[in-house]
Formats: sequence, C-alpha cells, structure tokens
Amino acid sequence: MDWSDNIVLAQLGDEPLLSEELNGLAERLESAASSGGPVPHVVLDFAGVSYVNSSNIAQLLRLKRLLEQSGRQLRLCAMGDEVWSVMMVTGLDKVFRFAPDTMTALAGLQLDDAGDPAGSES
Repeated sequence: MDWSDNIVLAQLGDEPLLSEELNGLAERLESAASSGGPVPHVVLDFAGVSYVNSSNIAQLLRLKRLLEQSGRQLRLCAMGDEVWSVMMVTGLDKVFRFAPDTMTALAGLQLDDAGDPAGSES
C-alpha cells in the first residue's frame, strides 16, 4: 500500500503471500525505474511473518539492490524473534536497516528525506 507519495508500506504475511508480495514489489520497482518514474522508499512490516526461507532472503536482497540503484531505502520492521534470529545467524542484521515498529521506520525515512534536499540518501 502506498503510505505517501514516496513511501510504500507492505504488511507481510507467511508463505505463499510473502513471496507474492516481495515479487510484486520488485516488479513495481523495476517498472518505475525503467520508465523513469519515481521509485519509492519501501517499509516491510514483518509483524505477520513467522518464518523466512532462503528464497525470501534472496528476494529481500533483490529489493535492497533495486532500491539502492535508485537512491532509495528499504526498512524492515516489527520482526518476531524467529525471523530476527534468522537475520542474525545469516549476518543480514548488518546488511538491512531495521526498526522496532512501522511508525519508527516511517519516521526514520521521512527524517532522512527531510535532511537530504535531493530526497535520497547517498
């Protein structure tokens, strides 16, 4: 769902919805980038996700790469203990940016945008 003009908030659930949502986001970002349209920041709310698999991790890395190519950010938030432990064991806790909840993630993106006149983080 579009939270604002330049931020998309996705409230995720377990498989198969998780893979479908992540694929849909990647397709949307690729389409926006290739058409020269605005690419939004993305916040992924993991409150409804109880596990992630290797395919989901690959999808997250793809999203991060797509966003970075457009100077945009990906924030992951509201992770349960089981998903967070996967992030820590795989070292992805150092790759992605996390927030404890959705509002903190959204506020962080808005503050970053406000501090950058170009609207993106370098």
